[in-house]
Amino acid sequence: MSISLKDIQAPIAQEMELFEKKFRASMKTKVLLLDRIMSYIVKRKGKQMRPMFVFFTAKLFHEHIDEPTYRGAALIELLHTATLVHDDVVDDANYRRGFFSVNALWKNKIAVLVGDYLLSKGLLLSLQNDDYALLKIVSNAVKEMSEGELLQIEKARRLDITEDVYFDIIRQKTASLIASCCAVGAASAGATPEEVEKARLFGEKVGIAFQIKDDLFDYGTAEIGKPVGIDIKEKKMTLPLIHALREADWLTKRRVIYNVKNNNGDNKRVQQVIDFVKQSGGISYTIKVMNQYHAEALEILRTFPISPSRTSLEQLISYTIEREK
Repeated sequence: MSISLKDIQAPIAQEMELFEKKFRASMKTKVLLLDRIMSYIVKRKGKQMRPMFVFFTAKLFHEHIDEPTYRGAALIELLHTATLVHDDVVDDANYRRGFFSVNALWKNKIAVLVGDYLLSKGLLLSLQNDDYALLKIVSNAVKEMSEGELLQIEKARRLDITEDVYFDIIRQKTASLIASCCAVGAASAGATPEEVEKARLFGEKVGIAFQIKDDLFDYGTAEIGKPVGIDIKEKKMTLPLIHALREADWLTKRRVIYNVKNNNGDNKRVQQVIDFVKQSGGISYTIKVMNQYHAEALEILRTFPISPSRTSLEQLISYTIEREK
């Protein structure tokens, strides 16, 4: 990795610090149990790429970050955190980013209520400040994320995901969130509807490349990252496998699908699927597609005037496909 996330974040370090203070303050509540849980959630923050996309995109249109942009970033964090808390309940997950999940520590009922609380906080933040345009963008992203998750669940039962369906799923599940970050950044800085749409499309391309990179980790394409074979164990059809199956003969395809359907966490069967994908060109094809989305995102970004923010966004999207975790 040629540049770290901390280096990329440097031009907006002050804005990010102020945002964190504002976000922490917005999470305070008089209910002791809820306040304790909110403090725990804030402490578990990840790479903070979402607010970075919001701020850098806003700076493409207006160099100074104003209150609407801080509120837009907070709205995305609130609504996205709500979906993560609910996801952990649905998935019966005990960990999130290496920490215990809310449902693991406080049980499902409290976790669902916490998710509802975060959702309502986001809605109120927008309504109290008349940020209707921002609320529309983020609410649409949450709708897309839910639809994408349900589409994946539906298709996972039959393992009949085509490449087109795969892209529908990741566009909705992952790319819609980064797209909304960029659209919110643009809208909060006074961009025209056409400029907001261009920023949204840029974010969507980045989000697709980001998810493809995540899918590659499942095949051990980096020394660091999520454990190898998790997607296969969970019967998730991702691009490397979809492409490899498309190129395979009928008998091989049948054997591999049987191994995916009936792996039951068996590492030997999972490794057989990984080996098949690597030998069938699934990895090289997927890297090629990821690089294509990266190039398309850059092409859109470079229609904006040259500026320090544009340079930072170029670095940020390069980071998304070069990262090793």
